Amino acid sequence: MTDIPEELALATLACRAGQYQTSELEQSEALFLSSSFCFESAAQAAARFSGDEEGNVYSRFTNPTVRGFEQRLAAMEGGERAIGTSSGMSAILSLVMATLVSGDEIVASRSVFGTTVNLFKNVLSKFGIVTTLVDMTNLDAWERAMTSRTRMLFLETPSNPLTDVADLQALADLAHQHGAQLVVDNCFCTPVLQRPLEFGADVVVHSATKYLDGQGRCLGGALVGSSALMEERLVPFLRSAGPTMSPFNAWVFLKGLETLQIRMERHSRSATVVARWLDEHPAVRRVYYPGLESHPQYALARAQQSDFGGIVSFDVADRAAAWRIVDNLRLFSITANLGDAKSIVTHPATTTHGRLSAEDRESMNVGEGLLRLSVGLEDPNDLLCDIEQAIG
Repeated sequence: MTDIPEELALATLACRAGQYQTSELEQSEALFLSSSFCFESAAQAAARFSGDEEGNVYSRFTNPTVRGFEQRLAAMEGGERAIGTSSGMSAILSLVMATLVSGDEIVASRSVFGTTVNLFKNVLSKFGIVTTLVDMTNLDAWERAMTSRTRMLFLETPSNPLTDVADLQALADLAHQHGAQLVVDNCFCTPVLQRPLEFGADVVVHSATKYLDGQGRCLGGALVGSSALMEERLVPFLRSAGPTMSPFNAWVFLKGLETLQIRMERHSRSATVVARWLDEHPAVRRVYYPGLESHPQYALARAQQSDFGGIVSFDVADRAAAWRIVDNLRLFSITANLGDAKSIVTHPATTTHGRLSAEDRESMNVGEGLLRLSVGLEDPNDLLCDIEQAIG
Protein backbone atom coordinates (compact mmCIF):
# COMPACT_ATOMS: atom_id res chain seq x y z
CA MET A 1 0.00 0.00 0.00
CA THR A 2 1.32 3.45 -0.91
CA ASP A 3 1.95 5.71 2.08
CA ILE A 4 -0.23 8.81 2.38
CA PRO A 5 1.97 11.90 1.87
CA GLU A 6 2.35 14.30 4.78
CA GLU A 7 1.58 17.29 2.53
CA LEU A 8 -1.70 16.59 0.77
CA ALA A 9 -2.55 18.16 -2.58
CA LEU A 10 -5.21 20.85 -2.81
CA ALA A 11 -7.73 18.54 -4.50
CA THR A 12 -7.36 16.06 -1.64
CA LEU A 13 -7.71 18.73 1.03
CA ALA A 14 -10.85 19.99 -0.72
CA CYS A 15 -12.48 16.59 -0.23
CA ARG A 16 -11.00 15.40 3.05
CA ALA A 17 -9.82 18.27 5.28
CA GLY A 18 -12.16 18.99 8.18
CA GLN A 19 -14.13 15.79 7.61
CA TYR A 20 -15.84 14.62 10.78
CA GLN A 21 -17.83 11.39 11.05
CA THR A 22 -20.33 10.54 13.76
CA SER A 23 -20.83 7.01 15.05
CA GLU A 24 -23.09 6.45 12.03
CA LEU A 25 -20.01 6.67 9.73
CA GLU A 26 -21.77 8.82 7.14
CA GLN A 27 -19.90 9.48 3.87
CA SER A 28 -21.24 13.02 3.42
CA GLU A 29 -20.56 15.34 6.34
CA ALA A 30 -23.37 15.50 8.90
CA LEU A 31 -25.48 18.64 9.15
CA PHE A 32 -25.88 19.73 12.77
CA LEU A 33 -29.04 21.84 12.78
CA SER A 34 -29.02 22.49 16.48
CA SER A 35 -29.04 25.80 18.29
CA SER A 36 -27.34 24.34 21.35
CA PHE A 37 -25.63 21.25 22.74
CA CYS A 38 -26.22 19.27 25.94
CA PHE A 39 -23.80 18.49 28.75
CA GLU A 40 -23.29 15.38 30.81
CA SER A 41 -23.23 17.30 34.09
CA ALA A 42 -23.37 20.75 35.63
CA ALA A 43 -19.61 20.61 36.06
CA GLN A 44 -19.09 19.91 32.37
CA ALA A 45 -21.42 22.76 31.43
CA ALA A 46 -19.39 25.13 33.61
CA ALA A 47 -16.11 23.87 32.13
CA ARG A 48 -17.37 24.28 28.56
CA PHE A 49 -18.63 27.81 29.17
CA SER A 50 -15.40 28.86 30.90
CA GLY A 51 -13.26 27.35 28.16
CA ASP A 52 -11.51 24.93 30.50
CA GLU A 53 -12.87 22.05 28.42
CA GLU A 54 -13.15 22.02 24.65
CA GLY A 55 -16.48 21.08 23.12
CA ASN A 56 -19.71 22.35 21.68
CA VAL A 57 -21.71 24.90 23.62
CA TYR A 58 -23.97 27.02 21.41
CA SER A 59 -24.09 27.29 17.62
CA ARG A 60 -23.40 30.99 17.66
CA PHE A 61 -19.75 30.12 18.22
CA THR A 62 -19.39 26.30 18.28
CA ASN A 63 -21.00 24.05 15.69
CA PRO A 64 -19.45 20.89 14.16
CA THR A 65 -20.63 21.62 10.61
CA VAL A 66 -19.31 25.17 10.66
CA ARG A 67 -16.08 23.92 12.22
CA GLY A 68 -15.67 21.40 9.39
CA PHE A 69 -15.97 24.18 6.80
CA GLU A 70 -13.51 26.34 8.72
CA GLN A 71 -10.94 23.56 8.97
CA ARG A 72 -11.23 22.68 5.28
CA LEU A 73 -10.90 26.27 4.07
CA ALA A 74 -7.95 26.94 6.39
CA ALA A 75 -6.16 23.87 5.04
CA MET A 76 -6.77 24.94 1.46
CA GLU A 77 -5.53 28.50 2.11
CA GLY A 78 -2.49 27.26 4.01
CA GLY A 79 -3.65 29.03 7.18
CA GLU A 80 -3.75 27.90 10.78
CA ARG A 81 -7.37 28.78 11.56
CA ALA A 82 -10.49 30.04 9.80
CA ILE A 83 -13.65 31.67 11.12
CA GLY A 84 -16.97 31.40 9.27
CA THR A 85 -19.35 34.37 9.26
CA SER A 86 -22.81 35.17 7.94
CA SER A 87 -21.59 37.01 4.83
CA GLY A 88 -18.46 38.38 3.21
CA MET A 89 -19.22 41.87 4.49
CA SER A 90 -19.73 40.58 8.04
CA ALA A 91 -16.30 38.95 7.79
CA ILE A 92 -14.69 42.32 7.01
CA LEU A 93 -16.70 44.09 9.72
CA SER A 94 -15.83 41.41 12.28
CA LEU A 95 -12.12 41.65 11.52
CA VAL A 96 -12.08 45.43 11.85
CA MET A 97 -14.18 45.54 15.02
CA ALA A 98 -12.16 42.74 16.64
CA THR A 99 -8.70 44.14 15.87
CA LEU A 100 -8.97 47.95 15.63
CA VAL A 101 -10.01 50.71 18.03
CA SER A 102 -11.14 54.29 17.66
CA GLY A 103 -8.32 56.39 16.28
CA ASP A 104 -6.79 53.57 14.26
CA GLU A 105 -6.42 54.00 10.52
CA ILE A 106 -6.87 51.77 7.47
CA VAL A 107 -5.18 52.25 4.13
CA ALA A 108 -7.29 50.50 1.49
CA SER A 109 -7.24 50.03 -2.22
CA ARG A 110 -9.55 52.36 -4.08
CA SER A 111 -10.39 49.42 -6.35
CA VAL A 112 -12.58 47.37 -4.03
CA PHE A 113 -16.20 46.30 -4.00
CA GLY A 114 -18.51 49.30 -3.69
CA THR A 115 -20.10 48.09 -0.46
CA THR A 116 -16.65 47.70 1.10
CA VAL A 117 -15.95 51.36 0.31
CA ASN A 118 -19.25 52.31 1.92
CA LEU A 119 -18.45 50.25 5.00
CA PHE A 120 -15.07 51.91 5.43
CA LYS A 121 -16.16 55.48 4.67
CA ASN A 122 -19.70 55.66 6.08
CA VAL A 123 -19.91 53.05 8.84
CA LEU A 124 -16.48 52.61 10.40
CA SER A 125 -15.94 56.36 10.39
CA LYS A 126 -18.74 56.63 12.97
CA PHE A 127 -16.52 54.68 15.35
CA GLY A 128 -13.46 56.85 14.80
CA ILE A 129 -11.72 54.51 12.36
CA VAL A 130 -10.32 56.52 9.45
CA THR A 131 -9.79 55.02 5.99
CA THR A 132 -7.58 56.40 3.23
CA LEU A 133 -8.12 55.05 -0.29
CA VAL A 134 -5.16 54.72 -2.65
CA ASP A 135 -4.27 53.46 -6.11
CA MET A 136 -3.78 49.74 -5.57
CA THR A 137 -0.91 49.31 -8.00
CA ASN A 138 1.10 52.33 -6.77
CA LEU A 139 3.30 51.17 -3.90
CA ASP A 140 4.50 54.74 -3.24
CA ALA A 141 0.90 55.83 -2.74
CA TRP A 142 0.41 53.15 -0.08
CA GLU A 143 3.54 54.27 1.75
CA ARG A 144 2.65 57.97 1.60
CA ALA A 145 -0.79 57.24 3.05
CA MET A 146 0.56 55.40 6.09
CA THR A 147 0.88 57.13 9.46
CA SER A 148 1.80 56.10 12.97
CA ARG A 149 -1.88 55.14 13.45
CA THR A 150 -2.12 52.81 10.44
CA ARG A 151 -3.04 49.33 11.63
CA MET A 152 -4.41 47.67 8.49
CA LEU A 153 -3.78 47.55 4.74
CA PHE A 154 -6.78 46.16 2.86
CA LEU A 155 -7.18 45.18 -0.77
CA GLU A 156 -8.75 42.82 -3.29
CA THR A 157 -6.49 41.31 -5.91
CA PRO A 158 -7.57 40.94 -8.64
CA SER A 159 -9.79 43.91 -7.95
CA ASN A 160 -13.53 44.26 -8.48
CA PRO A 161 -14.46 45.01 -11.24
CA LEU A 162 -11.32 46.03 -13.20
CA THR A 163 -9.10 43.06 -12.25
CA ASP A 164 -6.09 45.17 -11.20
CA VAL A 165 -3.39 43.03 -9.57
CA ALA A 166 -1.33 44.14 -6.57
CA ASP A 167 2.15 43.02 -5.52
CA LEU A 168 1.31 41.05 -2.39
CA GLN A 169 4.86 40.50 -1.17
CA ALA A 170 5.72 44.20 -1.47
CA LEU A 171 2.57 45.24 0.39
CA ALA A 172 3.14 42.63 3.10
CA ASP A 173 6.66 43.93 3.63
CA LEU A 174 5.38 47.52 3.78
CA ALA A 175 2.63 46.65 6.25
CA HIS A 176 4.97 44.80 8.57
CA GLN A 177 7.58 47.55 8.49
CA HIS A 178 4.90 49.85 9.92
CA GLY A 179 3.44 47.37 12.40
CA ALA A 180 0.26 46.89 10.39
CA GLN A 181 -1.53 43.78 9.14
CA LEU A 182 -2.11 43.04 5.45
CA VAL A 183 -5.64 41.83 4.71
CA VAL A 184 -6.40 40.39 1.27
CA ASP A 185 -9.83 39.65 -0.16
CA ASN A 186 -9.19 36.48 -2.20
CA CYS A 187 -12.72 36.19 -3.56
CA PHE A 188 -11.85 36.33 -7.28
CA CYS A 189 -9.07 33.73 -7.13
CA THR A 190 -9.91 31.44 -4.20
CA PRO A 191 -7.09 29.28 -2.79
CA VAL A 192 -7.11 27.29 -6.03
CA LEU A 193 -5.53 30.15 -8.00
CA GLN A 194 -3.82 32.25 -5.29
CA ARG A 195 -2.79 31.84 -1.65
CA PRO A 196 -2.03 35.29 -0.23
CA LEU A 197 -0.69 33.95 3.08
CA GLU A 198 2.26 32.49 1.15
CA PHE A 199 3.18 36.04 0.07
CA GLY A 200 3.11 37.42 3.60
CA ALA A 201 -0.54 38.43 4.05
CA ASP A 202 -1.81 38.20 7.62
CA VAL A 203 -5.49 37.57 6.94
CA VAL A 204 -7.42 36.30 3.92
CA VAL A 205 -11.07 37.34 3.51
CA HIS A 206 -13.68 35.41 1.54
CA SER A 207 -17.22 35.96 0.48
CA ALA A 208 -18.13 32.28 0.50
CA THR A 209 -21.26 33.34 -1.36
CA LYS A 210 -19.23 33.48 -4.55
CA TYR A 211 -16.91 30.75 -5.87
CA LEU A 212 -16.67 28.76 -2.63
CA ASP A 213 -20.35 27.94 -3.00
CA GLY A 214 -20.28 28.13 -6.78
CA GLN A 215 -24.00 27.85 -7.43
CA GLY A 216 -25.47 31.01 -5.94
CA ARG A 217 -27.26 29.22 -3.11
CA CYS A 218 -26.16 30.68 0.23
CA LEU A 219 -24.64 33.70 1.91
CA GLY A 220 -21.48 33.33 3.94
CA GLY A 221 -18.06 34.77 4.67
CA ALA A 222 -14.78 33.64 6.15
CA LEU A 223 -11.49 34.86 7.60
CA VAL A 224 -8.28 32.82 7.50
CA GLY A 225 -5.14 33.62 9.49
CA SER A 226 -3.08 32.63 12.50
CA SER A 227 -4.54 30.63 15.35
CA ALA A 228 -3.51 33.35 17.79
CA LEU A 229 -5.39 36.09 15.95
CA MET A 230 -8.50 34.01 15.41
CA GLU A 231 -8.64 32.55 18.92
CA GLU A 232 -7.71 35.67 20.85
CA ARG A 233 -9.57 38.33 18.84
CA LEU A 234 -12.12 36.87 16.42
CA VAL A 235 -13.68 34.07 18.47
CA PRO A 236 -14.53 36.37 21.41
CA PHE A 237 -16.03 38.91 19.01
CA LEU A 238 -18.06 36.25 17.21
CA ARG A 239 -19.28 34.86 20.53
CA SER A 240 -20.45 38.26 21.74
CA ALA A 241 -21.60 39.97 18.54
CA GLY A 242 -22.94 36.94 16.69
CA PRO A 243 -22.33 37.49 12.92
CA THR A 244 -22.40 33.71 12.71
CA MET A 245 -22.40 31.33 9.74
CA SER A 246 -25.48 29.14 9.53
CA PRO A 247 -24.75 25.40 9.89
CA PHE A 248 -26.83 24.70 6.80
CA ASN A 249 -24.85 27.24 4.77
CA ALA A 250 -21.60 25.77 6.08
CA TRP A 251 -22.71 22.34 4.88
CA VAL A 252 -23.45 23.76 1.43
CA PHE A 253 -20.01 25.42 1.34
CA LEU A 254 -18.35 22.15 2.36
CA LYS A 255 -19.92 20.54 -0.71
CA GLY A 256 -18.82 23.51 -2.85
CA LEU A 257 -15.20 23.22 -1.75
CA GLU A 258 -15.07 19.62 -2.96
CA THR A 259 -15.43 20.75 -6.59
CA LEU A 260 -13.73 24.15 -6.30
CA GLN A 261 -10.53 23.22 -8.12
CA ILE A 262 -12.16 21.76 -11.21
CA ARG A 263 -14.64 24.64 -11.35
CA MET A 264 -11.97 27.34 -11.09
CA GLU A 265 -9.95 25.68 -13.84
CA ARG A 266 -13.02 25.66 -16.13
CA HIS A 267 -14.00 29.24 -15.22
CA SER A 268 -10.47 30.39 -16.06
CA ARG A 269 -10.30 28.57 -19.41
CA SER A 270 -13.66 29.89 -20.57
CA ALA A 271 -13.00 33.44 -19.34
CA THR A 272 -9.75 33.53 -21.29
CA VAL A 273 -11.62 32.56 -24.45
CA VAL A 274 -14.23 35.28 -23.84
CA ALA A 275 -11.61 37.93 -23.00
CA ARG A 276 -9.59 37.25 -26.14
CA TRP A 277 -12.73 37.41 -28.30
CA LEU A 278 -13.85 40.70 -26.74
CA ASP A 279 -10.36 42.13 -27.18
CA GLU A 280 -10.76 41.80 -30.96
CA HIS A 281 -14.28 43.24 -31.23
CA PRO A 282 -14.50 46.76 -32.75
CA ALA A 283 -17.32 47.86 -30.43
CA VAL A 284 -15.28 47.07 -27.32
CA ARG A 285 -13.04 49.91 -26.19
CA ARG A 286 -11.04 48.02 -23.58
CA VAL A 287 -10.99 44.61 -21.92
CA TYR A 288 -9.91 44.08 -18.30
CA TYR A 289 -8.59 40.56 -17.69
CA PRO A 290 -5.24 39.65 -16.12
CA GLY A 291 -4.83 36.76 -18.55
CA LEU A 292 -4.40 39.12 -21.50
CA GLU A 293 -0.83 40.08 -22.35
CA SER A 294 -2.06 43.68 -22.69
CA HIS A 295 -3.10 43.78 -19.01
CA PRO A 296 -0.68 46.12 -17.16
CA GLN A 297 -0.02 43.55 -14.42
CA TYR A 298 0.00 40.45 -16.63
CA ALA A 299 3.51 39.39 -15.54
CA LEU A 300 2.69 39.91 -11.86
CA ALA A 301 -0.54 37.93 -12.20
CA ARG A 302 1.39 35.06 -13.76
CA ALA A 303 3.84 35.13 -10.85
CA GLN A 304 1.20 35.23 -8.07
CA GLN A 305 -1.62 33.20 -9.57
CA SER A 306 -1.80 29.74 -11.11
CA ASP A 307 -4.50 30.96 -13.52
CA PHE A 308 -6.48 34.12 -14.17
CA GLY A 309 -10.03 33.49 -12.92
CA GLY A 310 -13.50 33.87 -14.31
CA ILE A 311 -14.14 37.63 -14.18
CA VAL A 312 -13.89 39.65 -17.41
CA SER A 313 -14.84 43.34 -17.57
CA PHE A 314 -14.98 45.55 -20.65
CA ASP A 315 -15.86 49.06 -21.76
CA VAL A 316 -18.28 50.05 -24.49
CA ALA A 317 -19.29 53.53 -25.64
CA ASP A 318 -21.74 54.60 -22.93
CA ARG A 319 -24.58 53.53 -20.63
CA ALA A 320 -27.03 53.13 -23.49
CA ALA A 321 -24.71 50.73 -25.30
CA ALA A 322 -23.98 48.83 -22.10
CA TRP A 323 -27.64 48.46 -21.14
CA ARG A 324 -28.53 47.34 -24.66
CA ILE A 325 -25.99 44.51 -24.37
CA VAL A 326 -27.30 43.55 -20.94
CA ASP A 327 -30.87 43.42 -22.20
CA ASN A 328 -29.94 41.47 -25.34
CA LEU A 329 -27.98 38.72 -23.59
CA ARG A 330 -29.85 35.43 -23.23
CA LEU A 331 -27.36 33.08 -21.54
CA PHE A 332 -26.16 35.60 -18.93
CA SER A 333 -28.23 36.23 -15.82
CA ILE A 334 -28.67 39.89 -14.88
CA THR A 335 -27.66 39.94 -11.22
CA ALA A 336 -25.00 41.40 -8.96
CA ASN A 337 -23.54 38.09 -7.76
CA LEU A 338 -20.48 36.41 -9.27
CA GLY A 339 -18.74 33.05 -9.13
CA ASP A 340 -21.84 31.11 -10.13
CA ALA A 341 -22.02 28.07 -12.41
CA LYS A 342 -24.34 30.23 -14.53
CA SER A 343 -22.77 33.18 -16.36
CA ILE A 344 -23.70 36.64 -15.07
CA VAL A 345 -23.62 40.16 -16.46
CA THR A 346 -23.51 43.24 -14.22
CA HIS A 347 -23.49 46.98 -14.90
CA PRO A 348 -21.35 48.11 -11.92
CA ALA A 349 -22.01 51.86 -12.17
CA THR A 350 -25.72 51.39 -11.43
CA THR A 351 -25.58 48.29 -9.20
CA THR A 352 -22.54 47.13 -7.19
CA HIS A 353 -20.97 50.60 -7.24
CA GLY A 354 -24.19 52.57 -7.65
CA ARG A 355 -24.27 53.93 -4.08
CA LEU A 356 -20.87 55.56 -4.48
CA SER A 357 -20.59 59.17 -5.54
CA ALA A 358 -19.89 59.97 -9.18
CA GLU A 359 -16.48 61.26 -8.06
CA ASP A 360 -15.66 57.97 -6.33
CA ARG A 361 -16.71 55.96 -9.35
CA GLU A 362 -14.61 58.17 -11.61
CA SER A 363 -11.56 57.73 -9.37
CA MET A 364 -12.07 53.96 -9.60
CA ASN A 365 -12.53 54.09 -13.41
CA VAL A 366 -15.98 52.55 -13.07
CA GLY A 367 -17.60 54.28 -16.02
CA GLU A 368 -21.10 54.16 -17.46
CA GLY A 369 -19.96 51.95 -20.33
CA LEU A 370 -18.36 49.29 -18.09
CA LEU A 371 -19.77 45.76 -17.94
CA ARG A 372 -18.59 42.91 -15.73
CA LEU A 373 -18.99 39.31 -16.82
CA SER A 374 -18.76 36.38 -14.43
CA VAL A 375 -18.07 33.60 -16.90
CA GLY A 376 -19.77 30.42 -15.79
CA LEU A 377 -19.55 26.75 -16.66
CA GLU A 378 -21.57 26.80 -19.88
CA ASP A 379 -19.91 25.91 -23.17
CA PRO A 380 -17.73 28.92 -24.09
CA ASN A 381 -18.79 28.78 -27.74
CA ASP A 382 -22.42 29.20 -26.71
CA LEU A 383 -21.44 32.17 -24.57
CA LEU A 384 -19.53 33.78 -27.46
CA CYS A 385 -22.51 33.39 -29.78
CA ASP A 386 -24.71 35.04 -27.16
CA ILE A 387 -22.28 37.94 -26.63
CA GLU A 388 -21.91 38.43 -30.38
CA GLN A 389 -25.65 38.75 -30.97
CA ALA A 390 -26.00 41.01 -27.94
CA ILE A 391 -23.32 43.45 -29.08
CA GLY A 392 -24.64 43.35 -32.65
